[in-house]
Amino acid sequence: QVQLVESGGGLVQAGGSLRLSCLASGRTFRSYAMGWFRQAPGKEREFVAGMRSGGSTYYAVSVSGRFAISRDNAKNTVYLQMNSLKPEDTAVYYCAADSHDYSGPYYLSYYDVRQYDYWGQGTQVTVSS
Repeated sequence: QVQLVESGGGLVQAGGSLRLSCLASGRTFRSYAMGWFRQAPGKEREFVAGMRSGGSTYYAVSVSGRFAISRDNAKNTVYLQMNSLKPEDTAVYYCAADSHDYSGPYYLSYYDVRQYDYWGQGTQVTVSS
């Protein structure tokens, strides 16, 4: 069982930056793919960024060039650096873990919520205009 706890959300002005953190419990963190998703009011949860255990990264078109995902396996932590924030980035941000590392016979896609086995509780990010 893996538990994920996000932190770092808050209120920021447009053009500002935030860094989200996700602390994972368990010794197998380093073998998991990790992802960040977000959900705005009235909308479906959407993929933001993902990272395989080997370091390959994936981004939604809407955040590419502004957001960066990284991980520190020694600290069991994955980060999401968010720069040049826009009001449309306002959402609850969720951390998620894929124990199959984006691979295997049942692989769907890194952007599919069903790919992930574990989810955090979310952290609110609000960007004011």
